[in-house]
Amino acid sequence: MPTIHLTTFVKAPPARVFDLSRSIEVHKKSMSHTGEEAVAGTRMGLINLDETVTWKAKHLGKQRLLKSKITTMKKNEAFTDEMLEGDFRSMRHEHHFKPIENGTLMIDYFNYEMPFGLVGKMIDRFYLRKYMTRLLETRNEHIRQLAESEQWKRFLD
Repeated sequence: MPTIHLTTFVKAPPARVFDLSRSIEVHKKSMSHTGEEAVAGTRMGLINLDETVTWKAKHLGKQRLLKSKITTMKKNEAFTDEMLEGDFRSMRHEHHFKPIENGTLMIDYFNYEMPFGLVGKMIDRFYLRKYMTRLLETRNEHIRQLAESEQWKRFLD
């Protein structure tokens, strides 16, 4: 099962980064280039433990739906979302927030499994892994910029 591991340094407290990472509005804004929108479940505000969200977006030239659920959460430290329905065989995204002296380390472990056997593995190897890494990096950079600015208050106050 492929795993994408990213670490992003954010000059902001863990509680802020944690909440911005759970914000439906922040997610939509960070993925605006895909037209991503929440169409079912938690559609605004901060998603919480045992809540679901269904995202609709255009990826790889096709409109797609992905329903995920927050399956674990430890306030200001970590949460996990897992795919319930979508194009992957399975998908699990762990979000960790580690306080350090001058900010937060935001650590992602994105585990996924492609359908379609050998064909799926080839698509992943030659294209999908890079595509998914860029999506996660784009999202994390958006969260970092927002958390380090005064704009974060619009999403959490």
